Amino acid sequence: MMNDKKLALRFIVLLAASLILAACAASPTATPAPVTEAPAITETVDEPVEEAPVEPQPEAEPITLTDGLGREVSLPGPAQRVISIAPSNTEILFAVGAGGQMVGRDEFSDYPPEAQEITNIGGKLGELDPETLLAQEPDLVLASQLTPAEQIQSLENVGLVVYALPNPTEIEGLYENLRVVGRLTGHEEEAETLIAELQERVAAVEEKVATAEERPLVFYELDSTDPSAPWTAGPGTFIETIIEMAGGENVGSTLQGDYAQISIENLLVEDPDVIILGDYTWGGVTPEDVVARSGWQELSAVQNGRVYTFDDNLISRPGPRLVDGLEEMARLLHPGLFE
Repeated sequence: MMNDKKLALRFIVLLAASLILAACAASPTATPAPVTEAPAITETVDEPVEEAPVEPQPEAEPITLTDGLGREVSLPGPAQRVISIAPSNTEILFAVGAGGQMVGRDEFSDYPPEAQEITNIGGKLGELDPETLLAQEPDLVLASQLTPAEQIQSLENVGLVVYALPNPTEIEGLYENLRVVGRLTGHEEEAETLIAELQERVAAVEEKVATAEERPLVFYELDSTDPSAPWTAGPGTFIETIIEMAGGENVGSTLQGDYAQISIENLLVEDPDVIILGDYTWGGVTPEDVVARSGWQELSAVQNGRVYTFDDNLISRPGPRLVDGLEEMARLLHPGLFE
């Protein structure tokens, strides 16, 4: 009995030993994980970056020009803050690309539409407040030859620089004003480009008008408050220049003064072929109003239906739209040439 127990115990020990050996044989030897060395840290030294050499900006050259009043006006360089106190000047500034430099404009400067977004310094000619202009800190006030001398003096008295553009009576004078404003504002190249375009348009009108078989007699009405003696443009005015360039003759060329009245009796003697109503712009005068006037039915222009309304701003403001006025006038006088 005892021997059986010993045999059983020995069998159990041997069995356990063989299981342990089998387990050890089945287990693979663990491979140690490879040791990865940390990358060497290399210290980076920023090398100085060579900057491109800065081109020195050329200093603005002083500008000295003689204005329409014969005064020498000087600026240290092109004006960057400009106030216009004449509608024609405002139109010129925008036309040469200097509209963005405007910091003020008179209340009559309504073209181009963008001009109306600029600060309105108010005032009619002779009624501008120097302190109002001074508050805008302009380096140039662009006036007109027609601006009253005392008004210009009052602006200069508070330290403002004022340049009065000439009031041209011919197309070349317009071109020169464009050049001057281009120079005063640093837009000389734009001004020359604009002049070339205007010259091309003028030449196109003149070429067509040169083929006209007649030159109609034109009465340009400025003010008919008294219909028995309306106002018109006299000799030497830009209105006369435009009428003649458009292939017509001005009734007012025989009158005295830039602007004069003509009686209905004299008008009947002259008997114009065409009547242009510039006062349509200011007073809303229409061809129907003209027909209703006493004695005017006898005029050839009325009988032939050649009475036209006209935007007086096109030829009363000596700006680049004068060429628009020339083209429109030529179409009215010679419609067959512009069909």
